[in-house]
Amino acid sequence: MDTTIDFSEMRAFVAVVADGSFTMAAQRLGTDKARISRVIRRMEEKLAAQLLTRSTRRLSVTEVGRDYYERAVSILTAAEAAEAAVAQQAKEPKGLLRITTGAEFGPMVVDGWVAEFLRLAPKVTVETDYTNRLVDIIHEGVDVAIRVGALQDSELSARKLGEVTYGLYASPEYLRTSPPLSGVADLRHHDLIMKAQRPRSCWILLNGAETEKIAKAPRCSINSTLGARNLAVEGLGIAELPRFMAEPHVAEGTLAHVLPGWASAAVPVHAVFASSRYMDPKVRGFVDLSVSRFPHERLSKLSTRPPVKKQKARSIK
Repeated sequence: MDTTIDFSEMRAFVAVVADGSFTMAAQRLGTDKARISRVIRRMEEKLAAQLLTRSTRRLSVTEVGRDYYERAVSILTAAEAAEAAVAQQAKEPKGLLRITTGAEFGPMVVDGWVAEFLRLAPKVTVETDYTNRLVDIIHEGVDVAIRVGALQDSELSARKLGEVTYGLYASPEYLRTSPPLSGVADLRHHDLIMKAQRPRSCWILLNGAETEKIAKAPRCSINSTLGARNLAVEGLGIAELPRFMAEPHVAEGTLAHVLPGWASAAVPVHAVFASSRYMDPKVRGFVDLSVSRFPHERLSKLSTRPPVKKQKARSIK
């Protein structure tokens, strides 16, 4: 006797007994009466036992069939409970979630996502690594990397969260005591706060089809965006800053947006993870939250510019 459990056959038999009819069982299971009859006959042959007694007027269950029915109901109930439990676990975020991102973008943005996700997913714990080192997420066991900038080619999966857009900012105090600033060429007369680069700091500013290279030696060269913002707030010059970082200070009156429209190209931000096909619920949940909470979408729409045509940049020194 073949004792392999065929759940579809078992469900068919249970439906026939419960409904007392091949026709009604077929309707319940979305099939036809003849197929249900063949299934029951095949089961009886496999079990070497008669489960049902058929007549033109009546369908009855044998003693063996009654015993099989009761056991089958228990088995199907247990199987459905097991499937439901696994499905629930597959949907519920839990366990350790390891995240890495840049040393500045983490405290400025990702901290907020982590805090909200921990509140929404009480069974999740989080370990963050904020570093400017490019982390090998596969070999270092990291679940999600939030990366700012163009992605390198790899076999990893990625989901774009949004773009960081930029602008030029200075404090109202600095602008009151500095030369006029009516056009991009006037930057040569101003103190500039630039992100440190090698061989030397400069800005490549875009405004529609126009491009300007600002190669003037800065008043301050600094390797921290947060530091550049702080110096700009203190009135020490003009800094190029992410809009999400600067606009709250504009609202407070401690910074002003100068030369609107002129800025560096927007920079993409992606969530990078091992696989998009079998994502752990905690990974999927955190990535989905990151997409919905990305703080720069509104600012990106406000600063939409026409497509940039490639042309040689003018240089202001």
